[in-house]
Amino acid sequence: MKKYTCPMHLQVIKDEPGKCPLCGMDLVPMGGPKKETHSHHGHQHHHGNKEHSHHSEDHSQHSESGYDKHEGHHTNDFLKRFWVSLIITVPILLLSQMIQEWFGFSISFPGDKYVLLALGTFIYIYGGMPFLKGMIGEIKAKAIGMMTLVAIAISVAYIYSVAVTFGLKGMDFYWELATLIVIMLLGHWLEMRSTMAASKALQSLVALLPNDVTVERHGEAIKIKLEELKNGETIIIKPGEKIPADGLVIDGVSYVNESMLTGESVPVKKEADEKVIAGSINGEGALRVTATGVGKDSYLNKVINLVQDAQAAKSNTQNLADKVAKWLTYIAIAVGVITFIYWFSSSGDIAFALERMVTVMVTACPHALGVAIPLVVAISTTLSATNGLLIRNRTAFETTRKLSTIIFDKTGTLTKGSHAVEKIIPLTDKYSANDMIQYAAAVQQYSEHHIAKGILKTLKERNLELWKSENFSYMAGIGVKAVVKGKEVVAAGPNYFKQNNLTEPETPKEINQNIETVNYVFIDGEVVGIITLADSIREGSREAIDDLRKMNIKSILLTGDNEKIAKAVSEQLGMDDYIANVLPHEKQEKVKEYQAKGEVVAMTGDGVNDAPALAQADVGIAVGSGTDVAAETADIILVNSDPRDVVKMIDFGKRTYKKMIQNLLWAVGYNVIAIPLAAGVLYPHFMLSPAMGAVLMSVSTIVVAINASFLKINK
Repeated sequence: MKKYTCPMHLQVIKDEPGKCPLCGMDLVPMGGPKKETHSHHGHQHHHGNKEHSHHSEDHSQHSESGYDKHEGHHTNDFLKRFWVSLIITVPILLLSQMIQEWFGFSISFPGDKYVLLALGTFIYIYGGMPFLKGMIGEIKAKAIGMMTLVAIAISVAYIYSVAVTFGLKGMDFYWELATLIVIMLLGHWLEMRSTMAASKALQSLVALLPNDVTVERHGEAIKIKLEELKNGETIIIKPGEKIPADGLVIDGVSYVNESMLTGESVPVKKEADEKVIAGSINGEGALRVTATGVGKDSYLNKVINLVQDAQAAKSNTQNLADKVAKWLTYIAIAVGVITFIYWFSSSGDIAFALERMVTVMVTACPHALGVAIPLVVAISTTLSATNGLLIRNRTAFETTRKLSTIIFDKTGTLTKGSHAVEKIIPLTDKYSANDMIQYAAAVQQYSEHHIAKGILKTLKERNLELWKSENFSYMAGIGVKAVVKGKEVVAAGPNYFKQNNLTEPETPKEINQNIETVNYVFIDGEVVGIITLADSIREGSREAIDDLRKMNIKSILLTGDNEKIAKAVSEQLGMDDYIANVLPHEKQEKVKEYQAKGEVVAMTGDGVNDAPALAQADVGIAVGSGTDVAAETADIILVNSDPRDVVKMIDFGKRTYKKMIQNLLWAVGYNVIAIPLAAGVLYPHFMLSPAMGAVLMSVSTIVVAINASFLKINK
């Protein structure tokens, strides 16, 4: 499943080869082509760089935001046509009367005008072919644009010149036609080069996969091609190698660099039972991994598809640019015709009038406008993806710059969501702190509760033995009990006292009840100690809230926890407000309440029970869904669980929007100035030649492409 794209319109992505619906150009393959045979004019084109040229069919479907890894043959086709046309242009210039008069020389021989006709015809057909084909494509697609304008301009110049050769009074146009085509071909080649460089970003994602993989089959290590790898096989990853597929580590320990997928610069330690993701780079250790996500199933591929979808989905700004470009095309044709009528009626000089008309049409090509937004989109979506911000909805991403309130779901977003043991306080001399952890862990080992997980983690950290327990029972909302070493052990919260009509011992002073959860340990009916647990605040939470305040965005804490904990956390982080005791199904209502007050609301949650609220918010941000791209209801997924990424994303949203506006202003502004000059408003003091108009048009597109490539994301 290969994908194909148009070299001029990066947003066009198709599953099979064909013509671009916007400009009629041949679509070129994305990703590294497997065979170098899809040359458009029978010329084989060999690449010096074979590095990624044999990506399998399976991953060459990676939706590139750009085109062929090796600057598509299309680009080279323009360059080849440019050189051939340039050579033909020399004799055309030498034989042209106008040029001879200017430079004061004379070359003439019988039939010289027919030689000019032949050379002019060749350059019109050979050099002008991409534009003529493009015009047919645009007309078929009912999307008249740049190619049509250029094609009309060169056709008018050519037909008029042929008429002059066969006796119409006037001066032929061959040399203008030739220089115009030569410059348009060169300009196009330069434009494609610059837009390609600007949208290379996604290309780099595809290059993350290795070509060969070492697998274990029948007890021996053999090298196979990546496309032959199957799920469930055992892969051997040597130090420094790229990881070829998502998988689970069987054995070995290493640090893996996942920065190109998550933006997290610190290498992550991987050992048995840890997940690895395709495209990340192994460090010093060797790993044996079971492949779980090969090819289409990999996280990398999901990200690439996600980026492709986000690029294909037009946002409001893109729709605006498309409308403007369409109108500009009609205006260009209209102004061209009016210009011709004006100059012809006032001077009677048909050659001069035609020259002005051709110049207007070429200069006014709305190409810069067509590229202005798609390029910024391609670059911003990819930059985000490689920095751990996955944009699933472009329109919501554009809304981030208008946000006034962000609601944070506490657990797992601002806090780590894992309850860690804070204090262990023995209440008798019979049992030590370690004994209490061992008894509590033995009872808790069959519970799924986060308190159980916290206690078992402490047991592991202290290298203590996990004892057996029997007759386990769970008391909902209270705690757990079981028999350990012949003793009846209970691990429970304060509710246990109420239920059994016991008096709760006084809570020791050193416990901060605002943030610590208290858990008592009973052995044979006697309270022997207290274990407290707390959900720790993520590093970066405070900084994120401070940064949001600087942006004039209110932050609200939303939690199912009690008033005390909610108040303590929100005060500790300096948040604007908190909402406590919220049940999962009420979260959506809370978002609606803020929207009803006219706030533009983002909801930030972990995507599991926050789905309705994420869908309700103007911008739904799923945090820390890690490598799970399936946070279906979120508009934006933050791969890392760092709340500072929310700030990074809003800042990046603003920068992206700024780049789009700069590009639009440039593309429109250039036309506002260039079209009147082309029409000859400053005649006779200043006149734009057709060739000069073509140069300006190409330059304006290149400026837009370069400006787009300056888009940066704050680390």
